[in-house]
Amino acid sequence: MAKLKTGRHTSALKAQRQAEKRTSRNKGLIKTVRVTTKEVRAQVATKDTKAVETLKKAVSAADKAAKKGVIHWKTAARKKSKLTKLVNSSK
Repeated sequence: MAKLKTGRHTSALKAQRQAEKRTSRNKGLIKTVRVTTKEVRAQVATKDTKAVETLKKAVSAADKAAKKGVIHWKTAARKKSKLTKLVNSSK
């Protein structure tokens, strides 16, 4: 590593790098949850038969995000419950 200017702490630089990595990972997980949720809602609206398969993907995405701590586990449970009710009522 090159010599740093005064006032630049290596620990602060490392913390910044770590925060950027975590932020990008978290954004990806949140995006997946949001996109799959929208797909399920769109398929239910058009009465598509693939809604159940997409629901499984959405539930999996919510569980992964909750496991990693990106969203709260109760938030994940609420999202899964609402989507499941929506798909079941459309049958």
